[in-house]
Amino acid sequence: QVQLVESGGGLVQAGGSLRLSCAASGSRVSINTMAWHRQAPGKQRELVARITSLRSTFYVDSVKGRFTISRDNAENTVYLQMNSLKPEDTAVYYCAATRPYYGDTYWGQGTQVTVSS
Repeated sequence: QVQLVESGGGLVQAGGSLRLSCAASGSRVSINTMAWHRQAPGKQRELVARITSLRSTFYVDSVKGRFTISRDNAENTVYLQMNSLKPEDTAVYYCAATRPYYGDTYWGQGTQVTVSS
């Protein structure tokens, strides 16, 4: 069983920064595809950023140049550095891990990010 626990969310002014953390247990983040998704009120959940076991990264167009996904294998933790935050970034952010071979995805419970205008 893979368990993911997000932290680091909060209230920040537009233009500010936050770093979200996703601490994993039950599997190594280095072998999984790790991702951050977000869901704003009234909207569907969307993929924000993804990092593979080979450290290939993907970002949704709206966050390119502002967000950076990374991982610390020793700490078994994935991060999302969010800079130049905008009000439209306000959402619950979820960490996700997809295991190799099995392809099943595990989700954290989410952390709230609120960006004031």
